[in-house]
Amino acid sequence: MAKPPLSMVPTGWFQVAWAAEIPVGAVHRMKYFGRELIAWRSATGQVSVMDAYCEHLGAHLGFGGHVEGERIVCPFHEWEWDRDGRNVRIPYEDRPNPVRRIRSHPVIERNESIYIWHDVAGRKPYFDVPDVFTGFGDGRTAADYYPAYPGGTLYRERLELHPQYVLENGVDFAHFKFVHKVPFVPTFTRQEFDGPVSYVDFTVTFDAETGVSAEDVHSGVEAVNAGLGVAVTKSWGMIDNRTISAVTPVDEGTCDVRFTVWIGCPPGRDRSQPSRSAQQFGQAVIDQLLADIHIWSHQRYSDPPALARAEYAGFKALRTWATQFYPDPPGKTAP
Repeated sequence: MAKPPLSMVPTGWFQVAWAAEIPVGAVHRMKYFGRELIAWRSATGQVSVMDAYCEHLGAHLGFGGHVEGERIVCPFHEWEWDRDGRNVRIPYEDRPNPVRRIRSHPVIERNESIYIWHDVAGRKPYFDVPDVFTGFGDGRTAADYYPAYPGGTLYRERLELHPQYVLENGVDFAHFKFVHKVPFVPTFTRQEFDGPVSYVDFTVTFDAETGVSAEDVHSGVEAVNAGLGVAVTKSWGMIDNRTISAVTPVDEGTCDVRFTVWIGCPPGRDRSQPSRSAQQFGQAVIDQLLADIHIWSHQRYSDPPALARAEYAGFKALRTWATQFYPDPPGKTAP
């Protein structure tokens, strides 16, 4: 397996945990973009993500560090750091160190998930993470779905793949029939690659031999891609479900993959108790993604690809759009 030739330090939002993995007072260790990181939740429920090492003498805050109120305390000499990485107390001095600061990262908690902003040039976030419930403007909210975590989630660590592989899947109409073994071909109704957030919609058309006409089935998928790290989908006309695919670079060769699926909860049902059919359908959706992961994790990125005529427009538009998230020479500014 060859290392992906695409940059593994793209700009954007990337999932680093599910929210339930970081309860109040927890300190969660992780490694992304080649950096040792910690995530911790303060007494008021705020999540912070910062570099893992204390700026005093370099102790790893994920091994014995603990949360006190709105601060994280180093296990070595109990220096205290706030949610922005500022030193606020040295127990054996009458004042904190105003100069040294632990690097912190912009954080969004949304969709039962924790996302961080990454940009090698240090630019501030210039686009947002879509809300899987309210982001499609159809009046739906989280109250209309069973909670996803943990039963509706998939986590695969350190796979040799790239975030762009996942997004290219969204314009690859031909793979549905061969990878997922479904008797239909998507008909794209929208492929919009203008800004840092792109949109891909398609309807479902069944093969003629199935005997199912377009009038019999009126369904499709709407997808919102927030940069390369977060892909949000809404399925309509079929069993009501929404998903998020999130791929986060760990180092120069591997990524973590997280997938979350929400199944619609019928009015009047207890959201905390997913029905058996909802659990089975959620697992079926996860199984479909596993088939994709099997391909991605053994894939060699083909550039230029040998595309069929019908594939050209979608792949060209997406690959051109994706270049905006890769590091450029100094001087590049946010859109």
